[in-house]
Amino acid sequence: MSKHPLQYLELSRRDPETEIPEVRIKHFDEIYQSYDGAEAASQAGRCISCGIPYCEWKCPVHNYIPNWLELIEEGRLFEAAELSHQTNSLPEICGRVCPQDRLCEDACTLNNGVGAISIGNIERYITDEAIKQGWRPDMDNVKNSSKRVAIIGAGPAGLSAADILARGGVSPVVFDAYPEIGGLLTFGIPTFKLDKKVVKMRRHIMEGMGVEFILNTHVGKDKSFSSIYDEFDAVFIGIGTYQQINGGLISEDLTGVHEALTYLIGSVNQQLKITDSNNPYIDLSEKNVVVLGGGDTGMDCNRTAIRQGAAKVSCIYRRDEANMPGSRREVVNSKEEGVDFLFNKQPIEIVGKEYVTGVRVAETKLGEPDENGRRLPELIDGSEEIISADAVIIAFGYLPNIPKWVSDHSVNSRSNGCIEVAPKDHLPFQTSNSKIFAGGDVVRGSDLVVTAVFEGREAAKSILSYLSV
Repeated sequence: MSKHPLQYLELSRRDPETEIPEVRIKHFDEIYQSYDGAEAASQAGRCISCGIPYCEWKCPVHNYIPNWLELIEEGRLFEAAELSHQTNSLPEICGRVCPQDRLCEDACTLNNGVGAISIGNIERYITDEAIKQGWRPDMDNVKNSSKRVAIIGAGPAGLSAADILARGGVSPVVFDAYPEIGGLLTFGIPTFKLDKKVVKMRRHIMEGMGVEFILNTHVGKDKSFSSIYDEFDAVFIGIGTYQQINGGLISEDLTGVHEALTYLIGSVNQQLKITDSNNPYIDLSEKNVVVLGGGDTGMDCNRTAIRQGAAKVSCIYRRDEANMPGSRREVVNSKEEGVDFLFNKQPIEIVGKEYVTGVRVAETKLGEPDENGRRLPELIDGSEEIISADAVIIAFGYLPNIPKWVSDHSVNSRSNGCIEVAPKDHLPFQTSNSKIFAGGDVVRGSDLVVTAVFEGREAAKSILSYLSV
């Protein structure tokens, strides 16, 4: 219970300072500053310790949020860090990239009226500050076994699986095609949302826990999966989703039309001074840019183009603002930074001959809900118009692209292309091949970082059971 029961009334929610848009659009550094200890404690003290912690249950990893808020209010930083890591392997990253406004903070009892607890910012503060002060995971009571597990993919699912395995006394070896860990945490999410030093620090911590990383290694090309399968006691597959969803639009192949992921990876590579011929740097300075898609990837493209010095950035979405799938905070940031949103407009065709000159759209109205409860956009007859553009970014999301070596080892996939897990009489996240486990986007489809974290952790627990560790 809070020492100051009325603190939520006496003290309003206050987020860390943010650079003004006119300044932050001139660089790619993180835009949010951090709390100091006193601010974190006072903001944490606003929690009223609800009898039913809705925030905790809305969180995909079910963080012990009220508990670590109380610890921070009391100044018990290292205890808060340990507690945070009991449910989340990447809390400092989730604190930065999770859409808290749709998850824990949305469910906060105080959200309707006085302002939700600033959970994400405090979560970020806990681990950032604890690491700065010398905290490291306590591995003193870990009993090392002789078991070794290969992890394919160093994204959030793979990293979280490695964390749990290492704490369970198993030696994880993580393979990834990229030169750094993180997957899209490093190469897909722009640096103004997630400084890559944060990911590198997580690598340093995990290596200190006994996790081995073998990078710049494309499984199936540089090293055969069969050799990995034979060498290790179990295998976890967390390769994510990287195949672009195309809109089926006419003339998507015109010069000036770009896939979102290629664009974002190229931008990060340029900042990290990494050469990658598959993802070249795409400079949109002085361009009239149109982004198609209203999720977080679309917002990342919006804000990257702004920072590159685009003359104009417009974002087209086929539903209204209330039905956008991404973080509300990212939409607000995009608006503040100068992005023009065109809602209720359905892209129909990319316009141009050799080079793109625009996007033909039609106005929409929301009709009946689909099987997921989202209202379907319906085209309005006679409403077509052309939105001028000399660069178009397609950000409709991603699909899994399962390598052949997966099926070659008797791992079944579902009709949507994702890996099937937990068939009858199998452990959670165990595939049809009992030695192989999988989790994250490759199982669920494109989803949140925190969801991948949860599934990687749960898969690792199943692996420990499988190995009888």
